[in-house]
Amino acid sequence: MSESFDYLIVGAGSAGCVLANRLSADPTVRVCLIEAGGSDASPRVQIPAGTITLYKSRVFSWNYFSAPQPNLAGRSLHTPRGKALGGSSAMNSMIYIRGDASDYDRWAAAGCPGWGWQDVLPYFKRSEGNRLGQSLLYHGTQGELLVDKPRDPNPLSSLYIRAAEHLGLKRNDDFNGGALEGVGLYNLTQKNGKRLSSYRAFVHPLHRDNLSVLSGCEVERLLLDGERVSGVELRQNGQWRTLQCSRETILCAGALGSPHILLKSGIGPRAELEAAGVACKVDLPGVGKNLQEHIDGLVTVRSKSPLSLGFSLGALPKILASPLQYLARKTGWLTTNYVEAGGFARTPLAEALPDVQMHFVPGYRSHRGRLFEWGHGYAIHTCVLRPKSIGEVRLGTGRSLEIDFNFFSDEADARVLVEGVKLARKILAQPEFDAIRGEEMLPGPQVQSDEQLLAHLRDYAATVFHPVGTCKMGTDEAAVVSPQLKVRGLSNLRVADASIMPTLISGNTNAPCIMIGEKAADLILDRARPS
Repeated sequence: MSESFDYLIVGAGSAGCVLANRLSADPTVRVCLIEAGGSDASPRVQIPAGTITLYKSRVFSWNYFSAPQPNLAGRSLHTPRGKALGGSSAMNSMIYIRGDASDYDRWAAAGCPGWGWQDVLPYFKRSEGNRLGQSLLYHGTQGELLVDKPRDPNPLSSLYIRAAEHLGLKRNDDFNGGALEGVGLYNLTQKNGKRLSSYRAFVHPLHRDNLSVLSGCEVERLLLDGERVSGVELRQNGQWRTLQCSRETILCAGALGSPHILLKSGIGPRAELEAAGVACKVDLPGVGKNLQEHIDGLVTVRSKSPLSLGFSLGALPKILASPLQYLARKTGWLTTNYVEAGGFARTPLAEALPDVQMHFVPGYRSHRGRLFEWGHGYAIHTCVLRPKSIGEVRLGTGRSLEIDFNFFSDEADARVLVEGVKLARKILAQPEFDAIRGEEMLPGPQVQSDEQLLAHLRDYAATVFHPVGTCKMGTDEAAVVSPQLKVRGLSNLRVADASIMPTLISGNTNAPCIMIGEKAADLILDRARPS
């Protein structure tokens, strides 16, 4: 079966859904949006509190595991990515963070003109529908992506903010305004108390005859005709299917999916492709390289306070009332995204900019890695904002995807994370937590020195699910795409997702990916950037 479209967009995630909306606004072109996952029409996806059930879901997550990490006690790290319409925006914590302005200026300085902060800010504003009355210098109010505050934040989230202020960190009521540093409540991508994924914001409301959305379709390879991509070959319900493309194909399958498709199609490092049994069509050494990710350390505390999220006899009335509260007023436990508060701070190793990010959890995070634990508590996740360790993705057995984060290969990351965990402990030691104080389960009271903390992190550190960089944008030999997002050596193939980031931004990656989708649309349509 073969069908023809003007544009093929592979991946209905954060960037792909934006592109599908913008390109199909022209009724004279045919656009096809292709997603390997299925429907997002599940309460687990749509109700914010359901997010905790998605990370290990066989339905909604790819559930990758990394290669054993030699600097993390040989552990293979769980690496979930979204597998549904909306991609990872259908399973993330809904936090709207853009990063620091300097992140994008660093891109521009590294050979990506047009990607500095003043260049990308209009694209952030174009997609944003800010509901918080924040400064119009930084925010848009007419975009499809609604940005709001947590619907019914847990009282412990305010406790965390006050404790951090007591320690000397400043309060920040807009992480996406003039400065990133400080602590506060995170802005969320929600609408009427429900998750607002990129799919729900940009594609689901559309009724366009020229836009086809295919789910359950896994792209196996790109079809090449010389330097041109003529289409894609995919599998749907066990059947092979070919889609033809007359204009452009755009990969939006994410920092793991996009390089995987390129490698399976014979686009990548020649020697590695041939070793994997794949004929090299385009020798592009940078494909799959430059993998960067935020590495995270956890401080988790037991508490007897039923104010925190948790399962206990004391919390039973609150738990039983939560479905009715949610249905009637969109309040209560079911509205939580579990990381309502957090912030950005400088450790003693930082220079001018924050070097760690915190996500405060007003509930007990299992010290055993379980999804649920009986009882109550609270926790702080702390991650390294600008990691120096660089990994890669490559083809494994049977053309499978092999992920190697190479965490702690640069010792500077380990030192920053040790300081970040010490900072989290200091916040939790403030008197604001005295009334609900309990036993620290991780790292635990026996872990005190820097050496002990580092050993602990080697055993327990994890990812924050922000992989980027594997189809790096730039002009050097390691670049996969140009600043116009065109794949080197091919005339009509682009990549537009987290994989094109030359360096990891300082924060959560959903909003930057949506910005990349916005800018990619203008590049494809050859439009000037918005004012």
